[in-house]
Parts: sequence; structure tokens; C-alpha cells
Amino acid sequence: MLNNSLSTGRRKTAIARVYLIEGKGKIIINERPASEYFPRLVLQKSVKQPLELVNMIDRFDVHIAVHGGGLSGQADAIKMGIARALLKLDNELRTKLKRAGCLTRDSRQKERKKYGQKAARARFQFSKR
Repeated sequence: MLNNSLSTGRRKTAIARVYLIEGKGKIIINERPASEYFPRLVLQKSVKQPLELVNMIDRFDVHIAVHGGGLSGQADAIKMGIARALLKLDNELRTKLKRAGCLTRDSRQKERKKYGQKAARARFQFSKR
């Protein structure tokens, strides 16, 4: 079994490069602790979810470089990247991670605005007179 892993996760326009290194459970995102980078607890839990599922939260240090998108998209990209990195270390974890939805790529993107309309689907108000 390897002890280091590199993987990529994506969500919306966010891209996360995740490095799993054997350590004590520190999560560093763009040179900052996860609790500082994600002020909301929901996003912090989302990032830690794959590690908690397989009981390896204290076994690895996670270094993440993430860019693009907003905080929510970045958190989901990181979650996917961590899950993929864990899979590279041990393929037996696949069923647990898959059931929890950590390996599924959420490919929904923002629909572009169309000309002659207010937004992607919203039209300008119609006036009969």
C-alpha cells in the first residue's frame, strides 16, 4: 500500500488538486488551515467527509490547491479529490465512498445568458400595449 497520493476533483468551475501525505490529520487549503479557509461548518464537514467515512482522519495530512468557483463548489471539488486520492491508496474503499456520493462528478454548470432575454431562461416582461 502506498503512503502518498495525488488526485484532482472538480465541481462547477472549481478545480482542486489534492495531495494525501501520511501524517496527523492536518488539512491545509491554499496555505491556510481548513477552518480558516472555510468559515462555515457545513463546508468544513463536507471536506472531511471522505476521510471520516473510512476512519482515516488522523492518518493523513491533506494539502490542497484549489481555484475557481465559489466556496461551495470548491468544498465539493475538494471532497471529490480526497475521495479519489483515497481510492488510489486502497481500492477496497470504493463501495463506501461511492455509496456516500463522494465519487460522483456533479457536472451541473451555469447555463449561459441568451441574447434578447433577461437571463438564461427568464424573459423580459411582455407588454401587450
